[in-house]
Amino acid sequence: MQKLAEIITTQDAETIFETIHAMVALVESDGRLVSWNSAFESCNKISPCAVNLNELFSKNDKSLLHGKLSNGLLNHWAVEFPLDGTGPSKYCDCVFIPTANGQVLFIAERMESDIALQEMIERLNRRVKLFQVESEFTKKIARNKQIEMDAVMVQASEVAQVDPLTFLVNRRTIIKELQGEVLRVERYHSMLSVSVVDVDNFKGVNDTYGHPIGDEVLKQVAYQLRESIRHPDLVGRYGGEEFLIVLPNSDSKAAAEQAARLCKQVRETVVHVKEHEVNITLSIGVAQFQVGVDTWDTLLSRADNAMYEAKNNGRDRWAIAK
Repeated sequence: MQKLAEIITTQDAETIFETIHAMVALVESDGRLVSWNSAFESCNKISPCAVNLNELFSKNDKSLLHGKLSNGLLNHWAVEFPLDGTGPSKYCDCVFIPTANGQVLFIAERMESDIALQEMIERLNRRVKLFQVESEFTKKIARNKQIEMDAVMVQASEVAQVDPLTFLVNRRTIIKELQGEVLRVERYHSMLSVSVVDVDNFKGVNDTYGHPIGDEVLKQVAYQLRESIRHPDLVGRYGGEEFLIVLPNSDSKAAAEQAARLCKQVRETVVHVKEHEVNITLSIGVAQFQVGVDTWDTLLSRADNAMYEAKNNGRDRWAIAK
């Protein structure tokens, strides 16, 4: 059978780009915008004068964007991205695809799981508002409504902090925890390290077994990470197949020892999903916070670069950021 890519014409490709819901933009290697489709145009209305892709990202994500763009590896990652100018940012599944002429194709598609999560939060918030405006006719009704409202608000808070697939804390929460730890380190001059954990060849798992099996693999990896770290440490889903471990009061040596143990444990564990047996390995980048030098986002950037160093050296290993 003839390959689809061989029979699609330039005109066909243009029609496809203008029809799909995914946002597509062609950028230079430094992020300068060259061309984009109509889906991306609706996002670009927020910053119509933007000439560089990073102008559309939040301050927290710009350094991450730069690292992904300059590294050139074709892998998916999740990031907050403004879909239009009327509502809050949404999480999108993004990928950079290098082209033959040195430019890069940026593709961003809204994550359905995040949409479901946002809708759930909005429904819960609407319920809270309804409870708040109801008239309290008797003390008994008022007391019962308050109890019910408290329960709903607790549920909404939990939903907003938890990744719906892995049940780890989500990206927003793990970053907030990291920022709090950085403030403590700067005040008391204690130690802090982070580890960026990436599941090796995860795209191959999805391509071979399908996305439902890939989701089960992520759940089991998340369980192993959660059960294998010490109590003060916190692990969260950073995006896609990436996880972030925050290690308070730990130097890079302690974080590296943990990373070596996690690599060995996952390597030696066969993931059983239905009738399939899947072997998984991890690449981990470790970085220790440098007081007076690092911010929380530069610390993450150094750990992310170390993780890619581990991948470039053969995967199934860890590396310490310089």
